[in-house]
Amino acid sequence: MNLHEYQAKELLKKYNVPVQEGIACSSVDEALDAYTQIKEKSGSKFAVVKAQIHAGGRGKGVVNETGINGVKVGKSAEDIKEFAEKILGGTLVTIQTGPAGKLVNKILVAQDMYYDGASERKEFYLSILLDRTNGQNVIMYSTEGGMNIEDVAHDTPEKIHKELIHPAGGLLPFQARKIAFNLGLSGDAFKNMVKFVTNLYNAFVGLDCSMVEINPLFKASDDKIIAVDCKMNLDENALYRHPDLLAMRDISEEDPTEVEAGQFNLNFVKLDGNVGCMVNGAGLAMATMDMIKLSGGEPANFLDVGGTANAQTVEAGFKIIMKDPNVKAILINIFGGIVRCDRVASGVIEAYKNLGNINIPIIVRLQGTNATEAKRLIDESGLKVQSAIQLSEAADLVKQAVA
Repeated sequence: MNLHEYQAKELLKKYNVPVQEGIACSSVDEALDAYTQIKEKSGSKFAVVKAQIHAGGRGKGVVNETGINGVKVGKSAEDIKEFAEKILGGTLVTIQTGPAGKLVNKILVAQDMYYDGASERKEFYLSILLDRTNGQNVIMYSTEGGMNIEDVAHDTPEKIHKELIHPAGGLLPFQARKIAFNLGLSGDAFKNMVKFVTNLYNAFVGLDCSMVEINPLFKASDDKIIAVDCKMNLDENALYRHPDLLAMRDISEEDPTEVEAGQFNLNFVKLDGNVGCMVNGAGLAMATMDMIKLSGGEPANFLDVGGTANAQTVEAGFKIIMKDPNVKAILINIFGGIVRCDRVASGVIEAYKNLGNINIPIIVRLQGTNATEAKRLIDESGLKVQSAIQLSEAADLVKQAVA
């Protein structure tokens, strides 16, 4: 589950991670009030207005056709008002959102970190995530932080450092010191970085994160180490331990069909292909998607109905697939182990009748528990549904459908 920057920073503060202070706003009036509070607290007339969306590259992104970026520095109340008016309610297009962009419902009005002492300031990059190859968490960091970190990773990968953290021992003190040393720090900045990395890792583990990214990680002129930005992703499988964090979910940032699928306990991911697929089990789903590609089609989605599927959940999945106008055929591939094939067949038939006027090929392959009964249900339904027994038969039918 992705969090907004302002949400992630509030969580980091609970773990004593220094962050850039700011106030989330949903209106221009709220933004002006936030600016007044921040100006009084910091003593600076400068403040930063940041669009809050679940995507990176906001500083280079553009809101609608205004030409304004998703991150702007305001020098007065007039600036803050102008930026808030143009960003709120606009569509921000970044390298990560694609051309469709994302609607901005909130902005963060934050303190300006770039106060005097320019020669002493420095931007770093630091993130924590799971290294699946090594089965350990990894801290990735670089002296070259800021908006061009993607170019650094591409052009000068040697500037990206990694520190593997064994899950049994956690982050050891020497590792935190090693990171601070490799970032070229000394004195108070070195000590503050060690504390920052240690507390950040504690937050990563304590919140059951799958990823935390701080970019830029800022060394101020007074040697304070501060998270100016934060991207945080929580492991959804661990949210049962954090009911308070589940309340932070912003459904408006998610694909509506994926949200709907979640209401029926369906594992659904929308893709860009032309063949919809409904499968039980993630492994079989991946194999089915490969088979679709080998047959000349492109998967339109990943949909795992799970082992407890019944007629209602199958019907819900069927309707969700049909909402995609790019779908030219549907392949239902069920291996009946826990789930019964006749339940799936009943769901397909019910959905077919309820939707009506379905003019695309539907291919159903059912094997396993009650497969014979399932085939009889489909054959006797009178519906234009093609059944297959072997996976190769299903592949041929998919090939004909997308030819």
